Amino acid sequence: MLDEPVKPDRARRLIREILESGQMTFSRHALDALSDDGLSTVDAVNVLRAGTVDPAEFDKGCWRYRVRTQRMVVVIVFRSKTEIRFVTAWREKR
Repeated sequence: MLDEPVKPDRARRLIREILESGQMTFSRHALDALSDDGLSTVDAVNVLRAGTVDPAEFDKGCWRYRVRTQRMVVVIVFRSKTEIRFVTAWREKR
């Protein structure tokens, strides 16, 4: 079990560990949001690789983490120490 909320620097390390050997799943909403903005699941994963993690926000019963680059934002939840679930995503307006 993960003790949340996780501070941004720890979240960043945990994301990297999960990218290397964990599991990632996408909610239906996240897949629809990506598609609506002409983005792919590969784009979303790349945001996790290169993005900055914002402080956690408690919403709808769980801690959510925004990970952002200059062009895109993804919102994730940690389902466990080995699983990330993508909740939503969007392209940043220029």
